[in-house]
Amino acid sequence: MSTITVTNIKATGETASRSVSGVAAAWVNFNSSTAVRDSVNVASLTDVSTGSTTVNYTNNLANTNYCTHYTTDGVHNGSAASLGHGDSDNSTLIGTSYVKVQCRGGDGSGGTLDAVVQCVSISGDLA
Repeated sequence: MSTITVTNIKATGETASRSVSGVAAAWVNFNSSTAVRDSVNVASLTDVSTGSTTVNYTNNLANTNYCTHYTTDGVHNGSAASLGHGDSDNSTLIGTSYVKVQCRGGDGSGGTLDAVVQCVSISGDLA
């Protein structure tokens, strides 16, 4: 495999270029059964429990000081996405090889649920 080293990148058809460090290190779109629809740099998903999922990276991040963006379809009682607060195993939520996310109901009950559309995007440096 060859490596191309660049400072900025511009996709075919785009008018503006962007910093390579601004490109997502990993992202995934998955469903309530943790079936991946599409992804980049995601090796697998682990269904921890209802509404809790661990996203496992193919290539590790350089450190745990990265940003995680998590959204859901919002059709399940106004579901709200969050980092895995209240995981039953109470382990670390952000690692260099994974991030745990959790979907909670927005109806005030605080319960977790499996949203139909879930998206996670990671911005940070690869190891």
